[in-house]
Amino acid sequence: MSIHKSDIKKITTHQLQEMKNRGEKISMLTAYDYSMAGIIDKAGIDVILVGDSASNVMAGHETTLPITLDQMIYHASSVVRAIDRSLVVVDIPFGNYQSNSSEALRSAIRIMKESGAHCVKMEGGSEIQESVKRIISAGVPVMGHLGLTPQSIFKFGTYTVRAKEEAEAEKLLEDAKLLEELGCFAIVLEKIPSSLAKRVAEEIKIPIIGIGAGPHVDGQVLVMHDMLGITHEFRPRFLRRYTDIHNIMTDAVSRYIEDVKSNDFPNESESYQ
Repeated sequence: MSIHKSDIKKITTHQLQEMKNRGEKISMLTAYDYSMAGIIDKAGIDVILVGDSASNVMAGHETTLPITLDQMIYHASSVVRAIDRSLVVVDIPFGNYQSNSSEALRSAIRIMKESGAHCVKMEGGSEIQESVKRIISAGVPVMGHLGLTPQSIFKFGTYTVRAKEEAEAEKLLEDAKLLEELGCFAIVLEKIPSSLAKRVAEEIKIPIIGIGAGPHVDGQVLVMHDMLGITHEFRPRFLRRYTDIHNIMTDAVSRYIEDVKSNDFPNESESYQ
């Protein structure tokens, strides 16, 4: 069934809150370009995250750290041009909000003005509260991110499950409450015990989106390249692959090469007379 643009109800931060209130789960995926964003928007995804994971899956870096603000704005602009319905959230990249709140605000404003995105996402709790407060005060919606925070990978030294110890779990819960008090509209919890994520989702009024945080949260997010099977070697426990694009593409390219080499492509019907 085709959807007419006039029938499309745009997703807003307010609607995400209403979804939590009535117990409707929130669907969220990453996208970094026009074509892919258009497909998942038309499929009905609620939230598109222009993640700094572009550093890994689009640019081939080992971590999310190298990607720049200009590059994030480029990816976000490409995504926004494809969107009719989804809420578009953009990661502020590493180094563009940690040093001081003035730089954080400048970064958020550049993302909003130059890409046309709807909100930004930031990693951390009490350490970045001044930046979060200042950005929200300027009218920019902020999504928080706690648990495994990939921008801090060199601090932790590992991508293993976070907040398994009681002290770290309590700190995470305190940070979640702080982000809610500061005015964040939602929080992503990454790679933490399911029982802790459940507790956060029950004690925090704003939507809690999980990635590797179990089923008891208000929604789920995955990196699109992972769930489509494009990133073939990446196989964490929390990932469910919905197809195997890696093998589908490899097969298609192999058949194309074979047809070119054998002079089967193009044939007469594919040629101009």
